[in-house]
Amino acid sequence: MSQRMNPQMATVIEELEDNGIPDWHSMSIPCARRIEDEVFSRGAGIDLDLVRDFEIEGDEAAIPIRVYRPEAEHPPVLVFCHGGGWTLGTLDSADNICRELASRTGCLVISVDYRLAPEHPFPAALNDVSTALQWAAEYADKLGADSSSIGVAGTSAGGNLAAAAALRARETGPSLSGQFLLYPITGTVRETESYVQHSDQPLLTRRDMEWFWDQYLDDPVHKRNPLAAVRRASDLSGVAPAVVLTAGLDVLRDDGVEYVDQLEANGVPTTHDHYPSLAHGFLSLTDEVDTADEAMSRLADHIQSRLSASPQKE
Repeated sequence: MSQRMNPQMATVIEELEDNGIPDWHSMSIPCARRIEDEVFSRGAGIDLDLVRDFEIEGDEAAIPIRVYRPEAEHPPVLVFCHGGGWTLGTLDSADNICRELASRTGCLVISVDYRLAPEHPFPAALNDVSTALQWAAEYADKLGADSSSIGVAGTSAGGNLAAAAALRARETGPSLSGQFLLYPITGTVRETESYVQHSDQPLLTRRDMEWFWDQYLDDPVHKRNPLAAVRRASDLSGVAPAVVLTAGLDVLRDDGVEYVDQLEANGVPTTHDHYPSLAHGFLSLTDEVDTADEAMSRLADHIQSRLSASPQKE
């Protein structure tokens, strides 16, 4: 039985629909990118001690990052990956959520402007995120942070990249204190209950997800690669402790739930917070939706708990 949508979230979605925003897959890529940036770039946001743009060396080109530093001594580090189906998204469209995370967690947040598909298909985005994690481990102390306590987080496709980066970090480093997967994509489109029930849900439809996967993977063989579809990983033991958020009215709900089950089955300490009446993207709506604001505060508590538990540098 389908859960009724949170009334405040329903109002937000109705307003978006009244503005005449079509489904992502129905637009050209340049148009979809512009609309995504307009919708989610919502002003200056919370004031922080420091917000500064940098570039770091990538495997083919420089990677833009944006650093958010709160008023805290030696804060832990959280590397953040924005959503957008690996195809959309900018530092600006993720700016508000990064400011919220830095303010509420006391972490130094590093937002990664990873390369986008289809111009840069898998594994370009993942390589950029992994490079940013390595950079944080090496240089975050120069920004006044504690580079011995690092987590990785992301929303939607960014959650996929965070999970894949955590898998890779298990083998190559750096050591991570936590992975925070926020309504993540963990596999390709299937006949799960959530894909069937919510195939036409506003904000993210089944056809949107099929389109995003088509942009991200330039070879169908990659659908079996666990660094693309993390749910295909045969062994998750030893990856960083996880926090996973899912929304009841989201095609990706079962992606997250099944990954939680896999993590727990492999002995990974895992916390799962589920919000039955919310839809995809709710953490971007903390100003408008009270339950989303509560979810952000609860997430911040999880992040503080996971990252502050790491040994501090002497």
